[in-house]
Amino acid sequence: MVEGGIAKADKTEFTECWRTAWRTPYIMRLALSAGIGGLLFGYDTGVISGALLYIRDDFESVDKKTWLQETIVSMAVAGAIVGAGCGGIINDRFGRKKSILSADFVFFIGAVIMAIAPAPWVIVVGRIFVGFGVGMASMTSPLYISESSPARIRGALVSTNGLLITGGQFLSYLINLAFTKAKGTWRWMLGVAGIPPVVQFVLMLSLPESPRWLYRQNKVDEARAILERIYPADEVDKEMKALASSMKLKRRMKLLLGTTCSLK
Repeated sequence: MVEGGIAKADKTEFTECWRTAWRTPYIMRLALSAGIGGLLFGYDTGVISGALLYIRDDFESVDKKTWLQETIVSMAVAGAIVGAGCGGIINDRFGRKKSILSADFVFFIGAVIMAIAPAPWVIVVGRIFVGFGVGMASMTSPLYISESSPARIRGALVSTNGLLITGGQFLSYLINLAFTKAKGTWRWMLGVAGIPPVVQFVLMLSLPESPRWLYRQNKVDEARAILERIYPADEVDKEMKALASSMKLKRRMKLLLGTTCSLK
């Protein structure tokens, strides 16, 4: 609500994203490739609900012990907590692109471990790996998209990550349905999760690092080259100045924080 009634969004706000993407498809390629991290998150949270039913059929201990069922489900969340925590450090030190590639590798390993698991405890280990990858991807993907997209459509592009999360959940239910009669049931359901990270890994290899991260590493020319592929020629200088101002502000905040801490 605003003064005078409900504020209605200008329809141009909804079409600007598609116009820009149509003129510069490279932008949408960046957003969708990174957004697969959201798909991984959604798939993992949804697929276990169906797979667990068949895991209980194969392992009597899982069927009889509720705590073991809870452990299988919750270990992905535990791994995600650690992954998200470590993700910030990895992002700052090695960059957004390498963080996404690392998350894909870890997620793929987790999916393979779950698919071939001979015992419940192996499934738990696989869930931890998958959760770690999900945790890293869930914080890195939207960060990469936001730093590699034009400011005027940044919100719309970042929202593709959320769209792919729900899309991943929907896909997981379809996969569960597809393999209910197949031999191996839950192994296929959990193993299919290894396909999206491979796809994202391949796509990300051909994409650049975040221009903002490159600028922070004093790789100004590389950052500018990427911005030239994202922005019209007449807007590149403006964005470079915005990056410079942002970095100066961040350094001032660190200096101010350090001074405040030393006074205490």
